[in-house]
Amino acid sequence: MTDQGNNNQNISCNPFAALFSSLADAKQFASGQKPQQQSTQPPSEDSGESQSESENSVSDSVDDNDDSVAEISRSFRSRQELCEQLNVNHMIQRIFLITLDNSDPSLRGGNGIPPRCVYLEEMAADLDGQDWLDMDNIEQALFNRLLLLEPGNQLIYMTSCSAVNLSADRDAGEKCAIPYLFACFQRAKEEVKKVPEKLLSFALRCKNLTVSNTRTVLLTPEIYISQNVYEQLLDLLLEGFRGAQPEEVVEFVEEVIAGLLSDQEVRTFEEVIVPVFDIFQGRFKDLDLCQPLLYFHLDVLLYFSQHKDIAKVLVEHIQPKDPANGLQFQKSLLGTVLNISCLLKTPGVVEGHGYFLNPSRSSAQETKVQEANIHQFMGQFHDKLHHILKNLLQRSGETRHLLLTWLGNCLQANAGRAKIWANQMPEIFFQMYASDAFFLNLGAALLRLCQPFCKPRSPKLLTFNPTYCALKEMSEEERRNRNVHARGLEKETCLIPVPPQQQQLELAQSYSLLTENLIFTQLTMHLGFHRLHEQMVKMNQSLHRLQVTCQEAQRTGNPMSEQLLEQFERLMIVYLSTKAATTQPAMLQCCLNLQAATAALLVQLSMGNQGPEHVALDFPLPSLQNTVLCYIPEFFAENLGDFFIFLRRFADDILETSAENLEQILNFITIFMGNVERMKNPHLRAKLAEVLEAVMPHMEPLAPGAAQSVVFQRERVFCSYRHAPQLAEALITVFVDIEFTGDPHQFEQKFNYRRPMYPILKYMWSKDNYRESIKHLANYASENLEAMNPPLFLRFLNLLMNDAIFLLDEAIQYLSKIKVLQLEQARGEWEGLAPDARREKESSLQMFGQLGRFHNIMSNETIGTLAFLTSEIKGIFVHPFLAERIISMLNYFLQHLVGPKMGALKVKDFSEFDFKPQQLVSDICTIYLNLGDEENFCATVPKDGRSYSPTLFSQTLRVLKKINKPGDMIVAFGVLADKIKSHADRQQQEEETYAEAPDEFLDPIMSTLMLDPVLLPSSNVTVDRSTIARHLLSDQTDPFNRSPLTMDQIRPNEELKQQILQWLEKHKQDRLQLGPSG
Repeated sequence: MTDQGNNNQNISCNPFAALFSSLADAKQFASGQKPQQQSTQPPSEDSGESQSESENSVSDSVDDNDDSVAEISRSFRSRQELCEQLNVNHMIQRIFLITLDNSDPSLRGGNGIPPRCVYLEEMAADLDGQDWLDMDNIEQALFNRLLLLEPGNQLIYMTSCSAVNLSADRDAGEKCAIPYLFACFQRAKEEVKKVPEKLLSFALRCKNLTVSNTRTVLLTPEIYISQNVYEQLLDLLLEGFRGAQPEEVVEFVEEVIAGLLSDQEVRTFEEVIVPVFDIFQGRFKDLDLCQPLLYFHLDVLLYFSQHKDIAKVLVEHIQPKDPANGLQFQKSLLGTVLNISCLLKTPGVVEGHGYFLNPSRSSAQETKVQEANIHQFMGQFHDKLHHILKNLLQRSGETRHLLLTWLGNCLQANAGRAKIWANQMPEIFFQMYASDAFFLNLGAALLRLCQPFCKPRSPKLLTFNPTYCALKEMSEEERRNRNVHARGLEKETCLIPVPPQQQQLELAQSYSLLTENLIFTQLTMHLGFHRLHEQMVKMNQSLHRLQVTCQEAQRTGNPMSEQLLEQFERLMIVYLSTKAATTQPAMLQCCLNLQAATAALLVQLSMGNQGPEHVALDFPLPSLQNTVLCYIPEFFAENLGDFFIFLRRFADDILETSAENLEQILNFITIFMGNVERMKNPHLRAKLAEVLEAVMPHMEPLAPGAAQSVVFQRERVFCSYRHAPQLAEALITVFVDIEFTGDPHQFEQKFNYRRPMYPILKYMWSKDNYRESIKHLANYASENLEAMNPPLFLRFLNLLMNDAIFLLDEAIQYLSKIKVLQLEQARGEWEGLAPDARREKESSLQMFGQLGRFHNIMSNETIGTLAFLTSEIKGIFVHPFLAERIISMLNYFLQHLVGPKMGALKVKDFSEFDFKPQQLVSDICTIYLNLGDEENFCATVPKDGRSYSPTLFSQTLRVLKKINKPGDMIVAFGVLADKIKSHADRQQQEEETYAEAPDEFLDPIMSTLMLDPVLLPSSNVTVDRSTIARHLLSDQTDPFNRSPLTMDQIRPNEELKQQILQWLEKHKQDRLQLGPSG
C-alpha cells in the first residue's frame, strides 16, 4: 500500500475523523490547511459535558505518533475549535445555500449539508484555496451572492445524491434578493431554535445579517441590476398574507423597517416605502371586486395602516398636489382602492364589464345569485376599508390629522358632484370629480366608523356639536389644534336661518372625532349616494320606455328592433350593476342606523335639549331659544329623506329590521314636516311627506307581480305611535303649505309633492287613532269658519277641491287629444305624412299619454280622498263656504263621465293612461250619498246651473247598473236623485223671482242674489259672505284692490240685508196672490 493509501487508512481508522462530515473533509484538513493564526482558549472543565460521545472518543484514541492526525491537529489549536469551525461552515451553508467548497460531492457526507448550494467561484479564488465559510467572510460571501445575475447557473450538488430536487434548485438558485434574504431569515430562525448554545451567537448573527442586507438592498437598489427590490418586498408581503402564517413575513419586515428607520443617511424611510406604494397602486388598478387576490392586497394595506411609521408615510403620500381637483383624490393609493366596485369602470362602456352579462337571457334566480355573490364580496371589501381607516385614525395624532385633512379637502374639491349641472354634463363631470364608486365605498367605510354612536338613544350622540358647521376659514395650525378638517360648511344652507334675536353661541375650542365623523359621513352620502339614487330612478324609467318600444318594434317588424334590444341589454347591465352596488345589506343597515340616529339627534336639538341624556318627545314643543338648528346643514335632512325613499323603491325589506329606528323617523317627521319654525324649506318639508309614505306599511306591492312586502314592524309602529294626532296634523299642514313655495314652478311642483300624501291619508283614515285626529281638525274648522286665519282643515279641503277640479279637467282634455290622435293613426292618416311630421305626431301622442296618465292618477287620488273623508265628516262640506264648489265639481265630472261627452274619452287602452272612469263614477256617487242626508246639500245641488240636470242623474243611475255596483247603492242614489229634483223644481220658481232683483242685490263676483251681504273694509264693496269666504281660503287679499284681508275684518251690511229680505218677502207675497197661473 502506498504512503497515500496508508495515510488514508490511518485517517479512516482514527476516531478523530468522526468530527468531520466525510473522509474527504478529514483528508482536506490533514493535507493542505494552514494552522489558524488566532488561538482560542482551551476548553473549560465543564465544556466536555456538551460534547458528543464521538468527540469524547476522539480524545481517548488520538495517536500522537500518527502523521496524518498530527497534520489535522496542527491545523487547529484544539479539537473544540475544529468542531466549531466545521459546524459554523455547515450552518452557513444551510442558511444561505452558498459554499466555497467545490470538491467531489461523493467524498462528502450528507449530515447537515444542504442538497444544493451556489458555488461562489470568484470568492473561492480570491481566498486562495480556503473552501470553508466562517463569520469573518460570510458578509462578503452574502454580498457576492446577492450580486449574482444568474445564481442558478452556479448551483452545485453538495451530496452524492444526484436525484432531481426542484425545490432545492429553486431555493438555492433564487434570483430575487428580497425573497432570497427572507428565506435565509427563516432558515436562520430554524437554526437558532436547534443549534447548541455555543453556536447560538453565530446563528443569531446570520439572522441579523439577513435583515441588515435586506436594509442595504432597499437603500441601494441601483446596485442590484435587473431587480425591482420594492416590487419584491410587496410580493413578499402578498405571499405572506396569502399563506397560513403571515406573521413570519411581518416579523421579518418589522425588523427590516426598524433598521431602515435607524439608518436614513443614504435614503429616508419615506424614499424607500413610497416606491412600494406606487407599485401597490398599480396593482390595485388591475383588480376587481370579486377577485380573491384583491383581499390579500387589502390585507397588506391593512398591515401598512397598522404600522405607525408606514401609516404616517401613507397618509402623507396620498395628499394630492392640487387639493382643489376632486379627481386627484381618486388617483391616490387610497383613492384607487376606493374606486374598486361592480359599477362600470368607464361610464357607459359595458364591454369588458364582468357582471350581469346577457341579462335578458338570465333568469331572475341567476341574477339574484350573482347579486348575492357581489354583496358578499362587498361586505368583505367594506370591512377591510373600515379597518384601514380606523387604524389610520387611531395610529397617531399626526396620522389622524393628515387623514382627516385628506377627507376634508376631498369632500370640498368634489362638492360640485351635488350640483344640478354636473349630472347634465357627464363629459366634464368625469374629468373633474371622483367617481360614484369612490364615494359609495368611502361612504360605506365611514358609515361603519359611525356605528358605535348610531343607536337612537346613545348618549354619545348628544356630544355632537353643531357649531362646527358655522366655522369659517381658519389657518392650518388652527385647524390642527381645534380638530376642524371639513371645509366650506359655512356656505351650506341650514335648516333655518339664524334668528335675528338669537345670541351668538360660543364656539368650541376643540371638536370631537364623533362630530367630524358624523359630518364627514353625511357629506359623503350627500355627494355620493344621492346621485346614484337619481341614476337608478332614471334608468328604471328608461328601461320601462325601452321595453315598451322594443315590444312595439318587434310586433310591427320594425328593423330597429335589434338595435333597440341591444340598447336595452346595455342599459340593463348598468342598472343591475348599480343596483347591486347600492343595495349591499350590511351597508344599508349601517346607513339605516345612522339616519335613525341623525333623526333622534335632530329631534333632541329641536327641543333644545343640551343635557347628557335623551329627553322624551312631548307636545306642545318648547319655543325656540338660542337654537342650534340654524347650524345644521339641510343635507342632513335631505340624506335622511333620500335614503328612505331609496329603500322603499329598491330595498323595502330593510325597513322591517328595526322598530326603534322607525319610531325615531316618525318623531323626526312629526316635528319637522309641518313646522316652518324648525325647517324653513317647504320643498324639504314636502319631501318628508314622501319619506312618510316610504316608511308607512304598504298593503300592496310597489310593482305589479312583485312579492308582497312584510310590513309587521311598520304596522306595529304606526298603529301604536303615541303622537298620531300631531303626525296627522303635520301632514295636512304641509299639504297646505306647499301651495305657496315662492318657486316660479310652484303650481306644477305641488302636484308631485302631494302625490305621496294621498296614500298616507288613506292609510291614516283606516286607523282609528289617526281618523279621530283628522275628524277633530274638521270639527275645529267647522266651529271656526270665520276666524281671522282660516282653520287648517278648511284650507286643506279648499285646496283638495282645487286640485281635483284642475286635475280631472286636465285629464279629460288630454284624453280627448289622445282619442283624436289615435283615430288619425288608426285611419292611416299618418302614413302619408312627411317623416318629420309623423315623428311630431308620435311625439305628441307620447307626451299627451304621459301627461294624461299623471293627471288621471292624481285625479283618482283626490276624488278617492274626498270619498272617504265625506263618509264621516259632513258638516264642513255642506256649509255654504264649500257646498256649492264641491257640487259644481261633482256635476261637471259626471257630465263628462256619463253624459253625451263620454265618447270623447274612449281611448284605446284605459289602463295605459290610468284612466278609471268606473272608479271615478263610483267615488263621485259615494260622495253624493255620504252628503245626501244633509238638506242644505241637496238644496244646493240644483243651483249648479252649468252642469246639473235631472237627466244627468238618470244617466248616472244607468252607468251604476252597467258597471254592476251593489243594488243598495243604486237604489239609494235613485232616491237621492228624486230628492234633488224636487228641490230643483222649487228653486226654478224662486229663480224666476231672483231674475228681477235689482243689481245692488246681486253679488258683484258671482252675479247671484246675496243672502248674507258683507262689506269689505278697504275697497268698501259689498259681496256675499260665502263668496268672500271661498276667495279668502286661497288668497287673503281684497279681490277688488289686493289689500290684505281676513274674515274677521269684514262687517255685515245689515241695512242691505234687510232690504233684500224685504224684497224677497214682497215678491213671495205677490206670487202667492197671483197663484199658480201667475
